[in-house]
Amino acid sequence: MSDLQDNLSAVAPKLQRFQEQTLGHFIDGQASLGTGGETFTNESPIDQSPMGQVVAGSAADIDQACLAAQRAFSAWATMPGDQRREILHKVADAIVANARDIALIESYDTGQALRFMSKAAIRGADNFRFFADMAPSARDGDSLPANEHINYSMRQPIGPVGVITPWNTPFMLSTWKIAPALAAGCTVVHKPAEWSPCSAALLVEIMHEAGLPPGVMNTVNGLGETAGKALTEHPAIKAVAFVGESVTGSRIMRQGSQTLKRVHFELGGKNPVIVFDDADLDKALDAVVFMIYSLNGERCTSSSRLLIQESIRDQFLERLAERVKKLKVGHPLDPATEVGPLIHQRHFDKVCSYFDIAKQEGAKVMVGGEPRPLNGKGHFVAPTLFTEASSKMRIAQEEIFGPVLTAISFSTEAEALAMANDVDYGLAGYVWTSDTGRSLRMARDLEVGMVWVNSENNRHLPSPFGGMKASGIGRDGGDYSFEFYMETKNVCIATGSHTVPKLGV
Repeated sequence: MSDLQDNLSAVAPKLQRFQEQTLGHFIDGQASLGTGGETFTNESPIDQSPMGQVVAGSAADIDQACLAAQRAFSAWATMPGDQRREILHKVADAIVANARDIALIESYDTGQALRFMSKAAIRGADNFRFFADMAPSARDGDSLPANEHINYSMRQPIGPVGVITPWNTPFMLSTWKIAPALAAGCTVVHKPAEWSPCSAALLVEIMHEAGLPPGVMNTVNGLGETAGKALTEHPAIKAVAFVGESVTGSRIMRQGSQTLKRVHFELGGKNPVIVFDDADLDKALDAVVFMIYSLNGERCTSSSRLLIQESIRDQFLERLAERVKKLKVGHPLDPATEVGPLIHQRHFDKVCSYFDIAKQEGAKVMVGGEPRPLNGKGHFVAPTLFTEASSKMRIAQEEIFGPVLTAISFSTEAEALAMANDVDYGLAGYVWTSDTGRSLRMARDLEVGMVWVNSENNRHLPSPFGGMKASGIGRDGGDYSFEFYMETKNVCIATGSHTVPKLGV
């Protein structure tokens, strides 16, 4: 039996649960089918086969979850940090114990290659461990003495929070938001993406089996227009963390404005990878291929624009094209697969529309540019490379969010910088050069929240993660996460020696 068949056999009994039972919510420690009775069909992107029915959460379902989070908040917020740490480590242990099942289900549900999803589950456990260890010191502040007063600061959790997560790597990104919220002492209402709901159900069940108190973590499935809107407008929710499209982020900000909600947005990107002629071209080539074609190109930090110096353009693009042609497109549960199917028919249609747009704009489709169904089925597309493009073309300005790379040539450092910044987005940038001064100048002047020099996207949990411009508001990672999920309070105590001003004497 092949490795693919082994994985298909292993996932079959896990899929059966979702196919035979309607996937509902998890509210106040209990599974729930909600109040509205409406459902929608979840389909696998591999072959459009139904993976089961999912409850479409109503405003009433969201209200129940928010009130549960509100009731649970006081006890969770005042629980000593070392006790929260212990519980969150148990959650991490349970994730590791279930990592293979999580990876298989998520791969089947999202179309992401198993080689990446197997690591995503472990990364989720790492998120819980990292923030668990920060829980005991989450409230810590500063001592700020003055001449006749003593000031000190402290932090306290903001309250129940809403977390709305995307469909591309849903398990890992959910833990990236939920773990720091819980470590800070907040309670959570989670609304997963409707296109990939399965791993969120596994997560909330694992968390409660590991000992999380009822109401601390609640999950409500549904559509953004109903469940998502109700969550962002609910008065019990004090902050909303969202990962997704920039347009949706703008909508959430409007919806939350009536209740003055704090918002944290990780939004879209059109990230440049800039390769200068003095770079280590072998490593640069590896990074260019990895950062756009891994995870099906469906990641916010993908380097979807290649800015290549003219002196090395032809030779680099020739080598790049050969690599792109050799990428293995296939079933996501096949360990050999490097690129799987896109998540949904609507997204597949969007990505494919850019193949015609590129031709209409005058770019060259050097590789790919077409659907590539597997046995006549699925949302598969050929890994694509556009060349002879300009920075003003739509393929260079708009987030395609697929395995599609647009190459643009430049002559000088100044020209490269201008092109890199000439987009609405500002999430990440990648620079390849052996010139130390140039790397420092580019890192300083790129209008992005994160810069990697001579590296692919390397995750460092204490570091700030987030973007500028249309790519987001706020930062994740380390203590930066706590700045969002906690309020800072100053306390000023007089030593008794100062004179209080007198009026009306």
